[in-house]
Amino acid sequence: MMKIHAALVAERFPNAGALAEELEVSNKTVLRDLEFMRDRLNLPVEYHPQRFGFHYTSRVDAFPTVQITEGELFALLVAEKALQQYRGTPYEKPLLAALRKLERTLPDTVSLNLSDWEQTISFRTSAEPLRDLPLIDTLARAAASRSELQILYRKPSQTAAENRVVHPCHVANVNGEWYLFAHDLLRKDIRTFAASRIQSATPTGKTFPKTLTFDLDRYLRGSFGIHSSQGDFSVVVHFSPAVAEYIREKRWHPSQKVTELAGGGVELHLRLGSLVEIRRWILGWGPDARVLQPPELAELLREDAHRMWKAHSGKDCA
Repeated sequence: MMKIHAALVAERFPNAGALAEELEVSNKTVLRDLEFMRDRLNLPVEYHPQRFGFHYTSRVDAFPTVQITEGELFALLVAEKALQQYRGTPYEKPLLAALRKLERTLPDTVSLNLSDWEQTISFRTSAEPLRDLPLIDTLARAAASRSELQILYRKPSQTAAENRVVHPCHVANVNGEWYLFAHDLLRKDIRTFAASRIQSATPTGKTFPKTLTFDLDRYLRGSFGIHSSQGDFSVVVHFSPAVAEYIREKRWHPSQKVTELAGGGVELHLRLGSLVEIRRWILGWGPDARVLQPPELAELLREDAHRMWKAHSGKDCA
């Protein structure tokens, strides 16, 4: 916007196409910025039909500073506190510096003592994942620059790691765990790699073209976590009154529907593409959860319960 402002002050009457080419952005981005300058910064921007470009209709001496409200600063503070579990990442210092700058630029009518609020808000996780922060940074940079990586990866069921050559598409934190979504050259498909099981990641020196647009929401559609779709399952779970309130209080999945039952219990209806993670989740509720659909999920849980009994008692259950 500062460059657009300079062009308007110089009375070059630039159009969106010329600005987009100069700034190496899309026409849509230029038009959005011009609209922001006009509507949010109250700059006298108008299109001149005879000159086929934009201009200022009155004199503008300086580009205005963007004002931020107390509520907006508070929202940023909450976001900063929510990211505390990622202390030590390359983003920590720039984020804190930005918050302090915003606080100093507040007008006198807006006052917010960050030190006071920092003592009143915090975020906790029940199990903080072990993270190799330099590794995560390497993965994110490779995805951004489309750099090929050779990773040494160990699957959960294996004791030895294996070399994989991948084209990183996306790095995501899902439920507190970091994952790399990448095109595996050997398997010729997108694969999900848990960052905690990547023992090393080394750039090969090669880059790859952006021939694939990766959409995480689409890739994990129907997933209860990070397992991609393996089918189409209608899941119905009955929860006892003892835990029904916990089920009502959260949005466990975008597809969920909660049916109230006589006596205080609830039924949770889900549409999932995989049963792997919902199976583990249901086990965590113990006898307060009972699977009604699908039959194969109920059978898997019966087998899990049998193995648990055998592991603890040393004998088969009846």
